[in-house]
Amino acid sequence: MHKILLVEDDPFLSSLLKNRLIKEGFDVILAKDGDEASKLLKTSNVELVLLDIILPKKSGFELMDELREDPQLEKTKVMIISNLGQPEDVTRGRQSGAIEYFIKAKTSIDELVARIKEIVR
Repeated sequence: MHKILLVEDDPFLSSLLKNRLIKEGFDVILAKDGDEASKLLKTSNVELVLLDIILPKKSGFELMDELREDPQLEKTKVMIISNLGQPEDVTRGRQSGAIEYFIKAKTSIDELVARIKEIVR
């Protein structure tokens, strides 16, 4: 089973995404802030991280910098799902190593799930 770490502090969105991904056959671990995500990444062998940028305690960008500096985690695939849609945010996300950058307001859950399936399967 493909394991995904969902890093999202919005309870409604995280619940919606988690339930949909579980229905699609994924094993989903949830982190509500950057610190929790950082700890889970070190202890759980995840294939993909779905990462919000604006998070309590540690931003998604800070978490990505941490990932890239850790030889154990530097190859972890990250998809950003954020409300930050400015070109400079998207560029920063991609430069930090994100394989995708989705803007929440412009992306349906169906699109997101389809892309996740392409990446992990």
